[in-house]
Amino acid sequence: MPFVAPEGPKCGKCGKSVYTAEERVAGGAKWHKFCFKCDLCNKMLDSVNVAEHDGHLYCKVCYGRKHGPKGYGFGMGAGTLSMDMGAQFGNNSTAMSNVPQTGMQY
Repeated sequence: MPFVAPEGPKCGKCGKSVYTAEERVAGGAKWHKFCFKCDLCNKMLDSVNVAEHDGHLYCKVCYGRKHGPKGYGFGMGAGTLSMDMGAQFGNNSTAMSNVPQTGMQY
């Protein structure tokens, strides 16, 4: 009976065999040292700055851009906030003021 080498784990990016001396582990999969980089910016990753999503590796910055919270003005400071008048809540006034009006019923 001929010798058959055991099948090693496959790299999550290139699909080739990963040997113990060159492996990196993230997201339950093993990766080659040179395949262990961000899918968006190609930055080399390590155990501190890696984030995995659906079998893809990202650095923390790119992961936040692609899979983080979405919305207008989120995290960009007051210069990007909108001046919403609140029409969807029944506010029909044209002048914005933070002074409470007298005679309003709550």
